Parts: sequence; C-alpha cells; structure tokens
Amino acid sequence: MKKYDVFGIGNALVDCVCMVDDSFLVENNIEKGVMTLVDKEKQKLLIEKIKNTKPFIQSGGSVSNSIFILSQLGGSGYSSFLVSDDDFGNIYINDLKNNGVKTGEKKYTIAAGMTGSCLVLTTPDAERTMNTCLSISTKYSIKNINFDDLNNSKYLYIEGYLVTSELSMQAIHDCISYCKKNNIKIALTFSDLSMVKFFKDKLESILNYKIDLLFCNEEEAKAFSEKPSLNESSNFLLQFSKLVVITRGDKGSFIATSKEKINIDSVKTDAIDTVGAGDAFSGAFLFGINNGMGLENSGKLASALSSKVVSKIGSRLESIDIINVKKSLL
Repeated sequence: MKKYDVFGIGNALVDCVCMVDDSFLVENNIEKGVMTLVDKEKQKLLIEKIKNTKPFIQSGGSVSNSIFILSQLGGSGYSSFLVSDDDFGNIYINDLKNNGVKTGEKKYTIAAGMTGSCLVLTTPDAERTMNTCLSISTKYSIKNINFDDLNNSKYLYIEGYLVTSELSMQAIHDCISYCKKNNIKIALTFSDLSMVKFFKDKLESILNYKIDLLFCNEEEAKAFSEKPSLNESSNFLLQFSKLVVITRGDKGSFIATSKEKINIDSVKTDAIDTVGAGDAFSGAFLFGINNGMGLENSGKLASALSSKVVSKIGSRLESIDIINVKKSLL
C-alpha cells in the first residue's frame, strides 16, 4: 500500500498578494492576466511600489498549494521543492509541515541563495497578474528528488512552471521514466497560458510519455491544441492523457476520458481574487480520485473548494471551510 496519494514537484514561492488598479499594470508595463518571470531587481522595485497596499503574504507555489488542499481534506500529500535557509524559506517549510504536508529532509529541500517569490497583482475584476522571481527555484534538479518517497506514492504531480528550467526539465524526465517503470501514475498541470505560449515544446515532451491526468483551463487547452471548441480541444489532449480536466471559470469545469464527458457546474460566488483557484481545484480533484469519490463527485468537490478560494484574498482556505465543504458532499 502506498504511503502518499500524491508526490508533487514544483517551484517553492512565497506569495505576496495585493490589490491594484489596471492603471498600475499599464504604468509598469505589466501584461495583464499572465505570469511573467522577472529578475530580483525588477521584483524589488515592484514590491517597493506596492508596499503601502498592505499585501497579504504566505507560502505558495502552484503544486504546493494543491498538495496543501489535498492534505487538509485528509489525503496524504508530499511536496518536493527547493528553498534557501532564510526567513522566507523557513516560513515556507514550517507552513507546509504544520498543515500536514510531508517534505524531504534538508538535503533535498535547502540550498544556498534566496527563496523565490511571486508578486500577485489582483485588479478589481478579480483577474490575477503574476510577477515571479524564481531565484533558488531555478536550481531545482534531480538532486532534490527523494526516490524512496516517490516510489511510495500513487501519483507524481508535475507543475508546468518547471519547464522554464533545463535542470528541472531533466528532473521531470527522470521522474517520469522512474514512474513508468514502477507503476506510479503521472499528472501534469499546464499552470499558465504563458507556459503554453512560450514553452509548448517542453510541455509536449512531457505529454509524449502518455500521462494519466492533465489539468488545464479552457484557454490553455485551446491554445495548446489549436482547436476552436472545448470538445475538439479535449479530444486532442486525450491523445496524450487518459484523463483531461479543463476548468472554465464561472462556467464550471469539463472532465473528459475516452469513454465519457462530464460537465461540472460552477458554484456561484462573488469573486474578488482568482489566485490559487486552479491549484485548489487540482488538489481537491486529486484527493477525490485517490479516495474513492469518482470523477463526477471529485469534480464537484473541486468546484466547491475553488469557489471558496476566489471569494477571498490569497490561495489558501481555513481548515474549517475545507471540512464543511467536504462534509456537504460526502
């Protein structure tokens, strides 16, 4: 019996979330609605400009956010990442451990440098724009993988943002090869439209292994497949993944296999911040399919929890909110 439901690999970032007007994005030449990689100097300048907005700060990173939700639901999650032995790095590790997320020993998780950060700029329409300084995360490599723990996992979950680093890409390929030999399922999230636009070849190299589960949103699915409709896009992606899960914002979500297509309604809410919604959806869905809930009920749980996330600032939920949603659906 496997010890972990999911072994996630991804960038470790401290999130700094703040509300800004569209004019702020224009004045600082920031493209709205996408994730942009920036250097330390650029990030420091922007942080200086938004410090009076009282930003909300917490540990983040796409896959770690998903593993966080999975663990709070009662699943067994493991997060593999790289931080530095600085204040942000210590906050990051302690936050995960205090919320039931398993991590590797220091030799797998800590290296000299500066912990990465993500400046999340949220406009009044609840759209998120992210400026990310990966810093030490760019050094994430095969050295940071504890293969004993991976072997004890049902799923390997890969963060799409990792494809920006050659070291991380090699780690991904090595992990996938290991999983194929050891009967471990493989899941991938595209993470962001910018990854599809600028690193499509890297994502293709992962999908060519024929994975078990793909997460993306509708815009990413259409961009990657170059197909105009949701149904055509999902059929295209099913060439590469046994299960495709496509989120559609306030239109709900779409689950596709070779045998069935399932539409999941959205849960109506007043959205104020979309940060972490996709991460929460993925984490809840992974919990569901690993714990006997089936595809449709896993989709409903994921939809309910992601709607809770967008109704507040930040990517995390309180344990009581997660427990209440879970109880309402079980």
